Amino acid sequence: MPQCELTLKKPVAVNLVSHSKIRTKSRSNPNIQNKRLYSQALGGFVSLKVATSTIRDMEHKGGFDSYILNQPIELLSKRARLVKKRIRAKLNGKPKQA
Repeated sequence: MPQCELTLKKPVAVNLVSHSKIRTKSRSNPNIQNKRLYSQALGGFVSLKVATSTIRDMEHKGGFDSYILNQPIELLSKRARLVKKRIRAKLNGKPKQA
């Protein structure tokens, strides 16, 4: 099941309605892409599965670092939570723990 790691967007059930008002169940998938996102705080790339709408939101909010730091922890996948933790530790000047 395709799912965005930064917003947890996932497929939704929709009805396709014909001219005669017959409803047919269908499934609408979000446009999920494997992307290498550059983190200025980490000084490198991070690979995540993100929706294209999330990429547009990231550009609007000022980049990957500011977007993920302002995102609530409940909306992040486990991998994204680890990235957020690494970015926060790097910005606070703490050494990385094993």
